[in-house]
Amino acid sequence: MTYDRLVCANCAAPVSEGRCPVCRANRERLQQESNPFSGLNPMALVALLAVLVAAVALLAQQTV
Repeated sequence: MTYDRLVCANCAAPVSEGRCPVCRANRERLQQESNPFSGLNPMALVALLAVLVAAVALLAQQTV
């Protein structure tokens, strides 16, 4: 999940704006916990998975 859609319970503003200390702390925590795939949209992940499956199938076919 990205923090750009989260709303702070403390100040009722988007967390991405960082208006209060709670927003800023949560924004920093979410940025530190993010993994390399968190910025990709679901269609990009599906495309990446399809390429990976095709590569494995091609490799399996060449070893036969």
